[in-house]
Parts: sequence; C-alpha cells; structure tokens
Amino acid sequence: MTVRHFLKDTDLTPAEQAEVLDLAVRLKAAPYSVQPLAAEGSARKTVAVIFDKTSTRTRVSFSAGISDLGGAPLIINPGEAQIGHKESVEDTAKVLERMVAAIVWRTGAHQGLVDMAANSRVPVVNALCDDYHPCQLLADLLTVREHKGQLAGLSLAYLGDAANNMANSYLLAGVTAGMHVRIAGPEGYLPAVSIVAEAEKVAAETGGSVLITVDPVAALEGADVVATDTWVSMGQESEKEARLTLFRAYSVDAEAMAKAAPDAVFLHCLPAYRGYEVSADVIDGPQSIVWDEAENRLHAQKALLAWLLHRSGQATVDGLG
Repeated sequence: MTVRHFLKDTDLTPAEQAEVLDLAVRLKAAPYSVQPLAAEGSARKTVAVIFDKTSTRTRVSFSAGISDLGGAPLIINPGEAQIGHKESVEDTAKVLERMVAAIVWRTGAHQGLVDMAANSRVPVVNALCDDYHPCQLLADLLTVREHKGQLAGLSLAYLGDAANNMANSYLLAGVTAGMHVRIAGPEGYLPAVSIVAEAEKVAAETGGSVLITVDPVAALEGADVVATDTWVSMGQESEKEARLTLFRAYSVDAEAMAKAAPDAVFLHCLPAYRGYEVSADVIDGPQSIVWDEAENRLHAQKALLAWLLHRSGQATVDGLG
C-alpha cells in the first residue's frame, strides 16, 4: 500500500479533503473515539513532531492531538535536531521511519519536506513551511463549514501579504473545497504564477474560481469569509516599517468588513497584531471566528493523522473506506 503524505493542500483530492473534514467533525464531538496510535496493552505509538521554527498553536495542537489519538508525541525543538546540517534529510527520514508512526515537521524550505517524504515509509505532515500552511487550512475550512454549513460556492477574500504561505494555501485548499477565492495584495506581493495556475486547474474541476487583484475592494465585495495574516512574519523583522506602510490599504477593519456580505465571518491564523493587519473591533467582534479556528487545529490535525495512518495501511479507522 502506498504511504500517504500531506505536504501541501492539494495532496488531498476534493473528496479526500471532505472525508478528513467529516472525520474532524466526528472527533470534535467524540475526542477519544478514534485511537489509531494506541498499541496493545498500555503501549503507545510515537509521532515525531519536529520544529525548526518556534510555535504555540502547532505545538500544543499536535501534542494534545497525538495523545488524544492514543499516541505519544516526541517534540524536537529548534536546534535539537541535526537535519540538513550534520545529517541529511534523506538519512534522517530513514532513521525516523524505523522508530515512529509518523513525522510532523515545521520547517522552512518545502523541498526538505519533499525529500523527507520520498525517503519515509511512514506519513510525513507539513506543519508549516515557507510555501504552504496546509494544516492551518484544514482547521480554517472546518471552522467555516461549522459556521456556514457548507464550503462549495462560498467566496473567500484574503487581504495583505499575498505572496506568503497562507495566501498560497487559501488558494489551493479553498478551490479544492469548491470555493471562490479572491486574493488581494500590492504588486510584488502576489502569489506565484505556478500556484495560481494550479489553483485555476483545480477550480475548473470543483466549480470554484480564482481572482488575484491589487484592489482590496474587488476582493471584499460580498465575500462570505474574510481572512488575513500578519504582515511581518518570522525572518522579516528588518522589513517591518516598509511592510507596515506597504500593506496599510489591505488592513481588515470595520470599513473593510462592511464591504463583505452582512453575515461574513473573519479568520486569522494568529498571532494577530491589532491596529495593523486587523483592527481590534473586527478580531474581537461578533464576526470573528478566530478562537474556533484556533481550537479546530486540534480536531483537524487529529483527523488528518488518523486518515493518513488509515490510508497508509498502518491503522484501521472505523467509518473510513
């Protein structure tokens, strides 16, 4: 049986994405009902969770989720592993696959994840890289589905730094779910042509659509979901002042939300900087669903891990084909 990995959003087909989200709903309602990491007796299978970058939500959600699934999380903090400098990614994968049931990695270059997966006989999960944040998007889609009852046909507007991993994943995961995804940012900070082309290809199959624009109003008009991300990510601190000026027109405040649908909801993957990419009255207001979104990292990632283990032939999860 082929080992299944989750390195970017389109590693799940539309039907598979829906199946993972359905399982997440089930696990949110009954947190300990699926335990593919529990072994015989009191033993627990181990999942390696590797951090090249610091984290709050990713660390807590994967640690708690792996425990909920009957397993033991092995947290490897920044600087505690030798991957990519003293030891190759390929060699690391060949060692880890003999010791753990899955590998979760929060890193920089996406190619490292590709190399890890190519040399691993256990599932590899992208917990964030420079190009994609697919686990976050599973949580976001779960949250929108909870509040809107569906995903297909909804319009989602993302404003701000549109050349980052969140914009890429909103594009790919959104159209996989059949959504109309609108991405707005300044010239020079828009998604790569290759990402847009992939999203358009998927959208043609699912009934979704893609709009890339420098006009925030064009993205916002009538949107069902409005999302943004920090303007200054890790490693960009030296660009802070320039970025604050550049992205100011893409701030999500009450005026921006007024251009979206009256019942629009607001997403932010956190951490958020009030007064910059989002105003306090929006993120702390009645249209914000960011705290549900943060919690849903736990449920979505549990579902993903259980699904990957099942599809890789390493566990059986009742209810999955």
